[in-house]
Amino acid sequence: MAADVVIRGGTVVDGTGAPGRRADVAIADGVITEVGERVDVPTGAEVLDASDRVVSPGFVDVHTHYDAQVFWDPDLTPSVHHGVTSVVAGNCGFSIAPITPDTTGLLARTLQHVEDMSLDTLTVGVPWDEFETFPQYLDAVERRSPALNFGCYVGHTALRLWAMGDEAYEREPTGAELERMRSAVADAMAAGAMGFATSASPTHNGDGGRPVPSRRADLDELRTLMSPLREAGRGVVAMLPGGVFSNEQVFDLQREVGRPFTWTALLTIKGIPYHERVIEEHDAARATGVEVWPQVSCRPLVFQVNLEEPFTLNTRDTFRELMGGSREARLAAYRDPAWRERARADLEGRGFLPFNFSSLSVAESERHPELVGRGIVEIAEERGCGPLDVLLDLSLEDDLRTRFWSVLANDDPEAIEWLLPRDGVLLGLADSGAHVSQLCDACFSTDLLGNWVRERDVMPLERAVHKLTAEPAAVFGLRDRGVIEVGRAADVAVFDPATIAPGPLRRIVDFPADGERLTADEPTGMDHVLVNGVAVRRDGAPTGERPGAVLRS
Repeated sequence: MAADVVIRGGTVVDGTGAPGRRADVAIADGVITEVGERVDVPTGAEVLDASDRVVSPGFVDVHTHYDAQVFWDPDLTPSVHHGVTSVVAGNCGFSIAPITPDTTGLLARTLQHVEDMSLDTLTVGVPWDEFETFPQYLDAVERRSPALNFGCYVGHTALRLWAMGDEAYEREPTGAELERMRSAVADAMAAGAMGFATSASPTHNGDGGRPVPSRRADLDELRTLMSPLREAGRGVVAMLPGGVFSNEQVFDLQREVGRPFTWTALLTIKGIPYHERVIEEHDAARATGVEVWPQVSCRPLVFQVNLEEPFTLNTRDTFRELMGGSREARLAAYRDPAWRERARADLEGRGFLPFNFSSLSVAESERHPELVGRGIVEIAEERGCGPLDVLLDLSLEDDLRTRFWSVLANDDPEAIEWLLPRDGVLLGLADSGAHVSQLCDACFSTDLLGNWVRERDVMPLERAVHKLTAEPAAVFGLRDRGVIEVGRAADVAVFDPATIAPGPLRRIVDFPADGERLTADEPTGMDHVLVNGVAVRRDGAPTGERPGAVLRS
């Protein structure tokens, strides 16, 4: 049988959950043509050695924000290094289409504040003149020939800004505006959008510190904008209910729309068994036919933040009021004793839980490298001041370049172990492409396989591969992907189960306009990654090939 690539000598873990078996895999024209104990190698075919390695389907990352990055980094790093072969962008309602020339800056500022994307990088890195509609956006991505398969939701906030301009932040849509948005969703679905995404999360504040436009929507608006998915019989709805919409309301919406729902994120908080109640409610609903998939993460939710753009503090009034203002205004506020007193009271409560300063430690400091790794509370006790004063004083001394580790959630390993292998939950919340100066969880797949499967033994390897591959592929209707099987697309990861690990994080400056980010580009144990039969990683090194396809639902 014809083949242009043969993966020789590995243990095939095919994604279905079945036990691994010794087999070769032959590939021709981007499709798996044979899986067997001894595949003949045609003359001229490339042979990839998989001895003592696992050969699995390529991994699917369902929660990314690569919408903009795909244009200046079509390799989609660092996901390409970690066995990921398909990504879904547009999460949380923050697609970058549809768009008008008049609202480009407004959308970019929204992404700047809510997803920690550099405004300068967005301004020069995205070819804003190439698209306005969502179908045009997908075509523009396709012209870039990304390294990985790329799918995208049409986003609720983008739709509102496109239809209403700045007023999307301030009011409900008129009937005509709502119908215009509904028609745009229908057009996006006809062009192959992966679905519709929205957010009601109180943590999502955009331009000028205002709640992002999707947060102004009520259930009737959501029903209207989700209706094209029901009519098309395709696509997934992604939500951040954010405590605004109850689980039962989400279940009712899913019954009406009739398409799979997924929401972010079901995170653990040590000492609080909230996740158990959520799972109990979802299991009961699933037994009645409801298909709602909470997303869970194997990574603790840890941000590396600074006070130039303090994402984790922007939910508090005193910090939110500084968003959108000048850098000089922010510096002046931090120095002002009166503002500090207001901020201190704000962080101690006033309608919220008190801010957990014990979760903060120094990550980077030019002026005080001796403090790196130390907790803010400990430093405050030594200095005889409050932890807020330490946070502000260190930042001012470093010209706001001090970075602090902030552990927000998902800090209960036993609860994570309980959640990860469960039916009815998707692995998600990698946030790949977002918060790039603050975190890098695009390495979730190698972390799962190394830390949680090999070291902690939370589930069999075959189960973990299923949850990285066939399970998300089935939910998102990627019928030709997610399984090693003859006739399927040849998206393949070849890794060493004895050494697979995400590797270190490092800060680099490689985005347009000198944009910086954290990345994880040195995993261990990930030998080969193929997308549509072409190696994007070979013998542990990237190849520079870009064989990805735009995924259309």
